[in-house]
Amino acid sequence: MIQRVTVPSLFPPPAYSHASVVEAGARLAFLAGSVPLDADGKLVGDGDPVRQTQQVVANLEEQLRAVGSDTSHVVSTEVYVVSGEPAVLSAVWKVVEASGLSAGPHSSTLLGVACLGYTGQLVEITATAVVPDGPQA
Repeated sequence: MIQRVTVPSLFPPPAYSHASVVEAGARLAFLAGSVPLDADGKLVGDGDPVRQTQQVVANLEEQLRAVGSDTSHVVSTEVYVVSGEPAVLSAVWKVVEASGLSAGPHSSTLLGVACLGYTGQLVEITATAVVPDGPQA
């Protein structure tokens, strides 16, 4: 149902594909940015981009479950990090890799940005996923 493409003539990506193709007729879920807030709306991991990424991924997994999907069906993400430091971006990406989001691997963009919407927020991830037919494991 999902064809992940790594283009041989381009630099081989470390843990993502260059493109994901979804067969026509599939149901897609376009998820709003997952943020590092707990169920009470409190910021998790103040000042800690790795801890915030863990919370963001946990929230993203909840979003996926709510629409009948999971991380293995994610075809694309955008990962936003409040930092211009490659080491910080790399630390966040390691959490994304360990989460199962890169199991496909999916197509992704990692961006360093100036700020995000909530005070103290350092990470946000948006995603597009296929919603397969039938129940998820």
